[in-house]
Amino acid sequence: MATKRKYLIAGNWKMNKTAPDGVELINGILAEIGSQTDVGVAICPPFTALESAAKALSEANNIQLGAQNMHPEPEGAYTGEISAAMLRTFYVSYVILGHSERRQYFGETDAFINQKVIASLENSLKPILCVGETIEQREGGKTLEVIEEQVKGGLAGVDKKHADNIVVAYEPVWAIGTGKTATPEMAQEVHAAIRKMLADTLGAEAADKIRILYGGSMKPANATELLAEKDIDGGLIGGAALEAKSFAKLVEAASAQTKSES
Repeated sequence: MATKRKYLIAGNWKMNKTAPDGVELINGILAEIGSQTDVGVAICPPFTALESAAKALSEANNIQLGAQNMHPEPEGAYTGEISAAMLRTFYVSYVILGHSERRQYFGETDAFINQKVIASLENSLKPILCVGETIEQREGGKTLEVIEEQVKGGLAGVDKKHADNIVVAYEPVWAIGTGKTATPEMAQEVHAAIRKMLADTLGAEAADKIRILYGGSMKPANATELLAEKDIDGGLIGGAALEAKSFAKLVEAASAQTKSES
């Protein structure tokens, strides 16, 4: 790595965990990972658990809070939505945007996701921009074409000065919740291509600062191999983030990789 990018392990709880369940999970994670700070760690609970999660993390300095979505407008008649300013009241640092499930089930477009990315940066939130292809697109040889459209569309109009606060997550849709995982070599090939797309969009210096996470079913069994790849800077974790020990093992794997690179 030309620039040493700190690994980030971010847990996406999706539509799981009540507020009390979330606090129990956070306490379990804190007990497992101890006081380590060499790896960035974030958890992204449902909106209903953000307040209790923020309180549970109030004395922890090694886990940051994230949200799973937000609306680009600051306020208004958007029933069921939540704004960046509302997220900031819970001391949220990260927000997942453009997740494949949002694109697939709720029809979110690159243009709409781009509005969210810009709004998040304007409100001091770090967007985790998700990109990825379906199995049909991969088998049709359109993987990089699809992802380039998502990367450049999602970051349109974004100033390179924000590079330190931007995260991209590559999540092959065919590997989410299916038990299938891209090989480390397959994942690295796409991550390297994304890095080039970022350089084309924001410049090489900015691209070198942006962390690119793998979001296709990273788990303890495959984390070490994936994290050893040059352009994989951590993971956006789904199922393995719902159990303290498994999530902690991913943090441990990233920490071990950090030590091996120093």
